[in-house]
This record gives sequence, structure tokens and C-alpha cells, in this order.
Amino acid sequence: MFGLVASSSRSFHHCSATFLPALTRSFVNRALTKPIPPTNETITTPNDFLKSIGRSMETKMTSAPESWDDFWRTSGLDLRKAGLSVRDRRYTLWCMSKFRRGIAVEEFAHEPKPQKTIRGWGPSVQNGKRIRSKRPKN
Repeated sequence: MFGLVASSSRSFHHCSATFLPALTRSFVNRALTKPIPPTNETITTPNDFLKSIGRSMETKMTSAPESWDDFWRTSGLDLRKAGLSVRDRRYTLWCMSKFRRGIAVEEFAHEPKPQKTIRGWGPSVQNGKRIRSKRPKN
């Protein structure tokens, strides 16, 4: 079908010259290939950008690059080495991609979602009323 044959060691070997994509993960810094956005009148340094996206990122990312070009060349692995949590890394990279597209920071920067007050599916009694499913009685 795809030109693959299973061997006894559960690995696949090519039995014909087919062109299948390599199903391996590469650790290539894709930020090196993306364009560096120009600075604004309000955002001129990486620290200004981190302050503008909120969530106190300027204090969480203590080893932020000083130059604008080096900041836009950072990858998720670099942010991990800087000590950011997964949620903060994802938010920072998401904000960087939005800023690269030319969207104003005020449009996409937002605070984190607040923690839930009720865990799970919720209590069976809410606001003094017992919650039950509403099934029509025929």
C-alpha cells in the first residue's frame, strides 16, 4: 500500500522507492526564518513589548535579550531555558506572532482566565435550587 513492510522488531522498512514524509520531530528554530517586525512609537525595546502584553511578563522573563533582533529570534526552547512556564511561553509566542502580522497590541493582549470557583461538573444545588435535567414528560 505505502511500500512499507513490518519486520519482527516492529519497525518499518522501505521495500520500494516511495516518498513519504519523515515522521520525526525536528528541533529547528523557525523564528530564524520569520521576518522581524518594525518597532512602534510606543514599543521600541523587547522589555516594552513584554510590558505591553501584560501578565507581568517583564518580571517573569528576567533574561530577555536586549536587542530587538535577538528578541525576535528567540524560540520556545529559549523561553523554556529562561524559566517561563508552559502557559507563559505559549502566550508570549502567540503575542509575538500577532505582533509580527501587524496587529496592534491593544487588540490581542488579555489577562489570563480566572480560576474556577466550582470544581468538576458543578454542584447539584446552585443558588438555592436543586438542578435536575429538564426532560419533557409525555
